Amino acid sequence: MFSLSIHKKKVGILLVFVFFLALINTCGCVNKQENTIKISGAFALYPMMGTWADEYQRLHPDIKIDLSAGGAGKGMSDALMGIVDIGMVSREIYQAEIDQGVFWVSVAKDAVVATINSENPVIDTLLAQGVTKQQFEGIFITREIQTWGELVNSTEHDKRIRVYTRSDACGAAQTWAQYLGDYTQDDLTNVADSAINDDPNLAAAVQGDSTAIGYNNINFVYDPVTKQPYAGLLPLPIDLNGNGHLDDTESFYGNRTAMVNAIAQNIYPSPPARALHLVTKNNFTGATKDFVHWILTDGQSLVPESGYVQLSQELMTQQLEYLETGVRPEIS
Repeated sequence: MFSLSIHKKKVGILLVFVFFLALINTCGCVNKQENTIKISGAFALYPMMGTWADEYQRLHPDIKIDLSAGGAGKGMSDALMGIVDIGMVSREIYQAEIDQGVFWVSVAKDAVVATINSENPVIDTLLAQGVTKQQFEGIFITREIQTWGELVNSTEHDKRIRVYTRSDACGAAQTWAQYLGDYTQDDLTNVADSAINDDPNLAAAVQGDSTAIGYNNINFVYDPVTKQPYAGLLPLPIDLNGNGHLDDTESFYGNRTAMVNAIAQNIYPSPPARALHLVTKNNFTGATKDFVHWILTDGQSLVPESGYVQLSQELMTQQLEYLETGVRPEIS
């Protein structure tokens, strides 16, 4: 009887210990989740978000930020399904997404540019003349322009234009299609020679093909250190006024600083210049909301040096109001 009593006491103590240990582990997991901010989405925002995340974690070592790219479509779907706390989206927000409860704030601005290989057979003519919006449409959408010679009115160059586009649902493709007319990413995919997944791979594909044309977010075209275009890759200028010549006011593609200034001054058209957004389901809360508030305030000082454009003070004030109230005006 005495032995059995001792045994029961030991079992009871063991159960209490196991319960206490489980309680500690459970609390630890909850606390860890509360201190981790998960983010996925647009490649366009990925470099900027990486800079913000590094600085914020330096200032708040108790916060862990888990960041991944994957395209604007992934960022939106991950946010709506609650897989991440923040989705990065580089296109307009659709009414169907609003109906599902998406909430967003805009945090910066950048642009999509057409890209070609630096060994393009008519590179000198292209850089002197630029390409009009109508010509881009003839290349990417209708395929009425088939060769580089046709593009520059030369019979000496019969190299076929190989069109590359993005295969993943992304803001870059949607923004570029919108610039060309009343088109969608599917219109680009339907006629492209090759569809490539993600921004870096699309840039690499154009770098490896002298007859290629594609498009990229600017921070995947320009080296962040030198501010010059990456080796083998060049942005293809837009002949904005359609006069068949790239005027001095249209020649801002040589380095990232000049490109960013053209976007900030609204010289580069919108689209393909566009605002970049952070989205979530219903509203930002807790540590995530604190992080987004920091991005819209102190974090804005990191925007220009990172190759992005700050929103106007009026727009930034609006975003802070949306964040605090959790309410945005309806899209008209």
